Amino acid sequence: MKAHVYVTLKTSVLDPQGQTIQNALHKMQFTGVESVRQGKYFQLLLADGLSVEAARAEVERVAKEVLANSVIEDYTYRIEE
Repeated sequence: MKAHVYVTLKTSVLDPQGQTIQNALHKMQFTGVESVRQGKYFQLLLADGLSVEAARAEVERVAKEVLANSVIEDYTYRIEE
């Protein structure tokens, strides 16, 4: 199984890199883009034999304790069997 983990800044946290990208897109005439928030992507290859429930628990723990700073970041993930 693979886990895809996405970590982004919380909406209440200023994202200057996202704002810079948004400004550049507007200058390049991409007028349909209203907002850009940047983040991080992680792909985890999970051990064979893990149940889906165990995989979810493991990914949740890794994301919460290692990959995301819970003060300023949120995370989401999906597991691919």
